[in-house]
This record gives sequence, structure tokens and C-alpha cells, in this order.
Amino acid sequence: MVYFIATVIIDENRDNREYESYIREVKPIVEGYGGRYLIRTDCVMPLSEKWKPDRVIIIEWENKEQLEACFSSEEYRKIAAKRENSVDAKAIIVGE
Repeated sequence: MVYFIATVIIDENRDNREYESYIREVKPIVEGYGGRYLIRTDCVMPLSEKWKPDRVIIIEWENKEQLEACFSSEEYRKIAAKRENSVDAKAIIVGE
């Protein structure tokens, strides 16, 4: 199994409508490529003042190839700018 873990910091000075649109559009794309959301939430309790994400997403994949196919797909590339232009997101891939 491979896990995609992302944290999002939402800038209140930016227009968040693009990110809200991204959230609606990305789920069926991820699921279409075999991704399974384990968590997708705004309910985050930071344990440190240094790291306070507003949103956490964990997606499970059978293998890294599925994950790579999803995020390099035409469908995903069409919506990626909505996230890139509206929030500060950081992600890691864990597993083989």
C-alpha cells in the first residue's frame, strides 16, 4: 500500500472558491484511479504552534503507479491550478 498525505493551509486573504471547486472535482478523479480516502477533514487539532494546517487529507492506493497515473492524468492537470492558486499545500508519499 501507498499513502498520499497532504496538509493544507488556507489563506483567509485569498478567494477560496477555487479551492472549494477543486475539493468537489478531485474526489471522483482520485477514486477513478483507485484511490481511497481514509481521511479528508477540516477538523484538525494542532499539537504544535509551529505547524497548524487547516485541512488534512490521507489517500490510500494499492500501488505507487495508480497514484502517479492519477496525478499525472489530464483530468487532474485540468483542476490542479485551482489548488495551486488558492492554498498552501504540502504533500508526501509514504510506503512502497
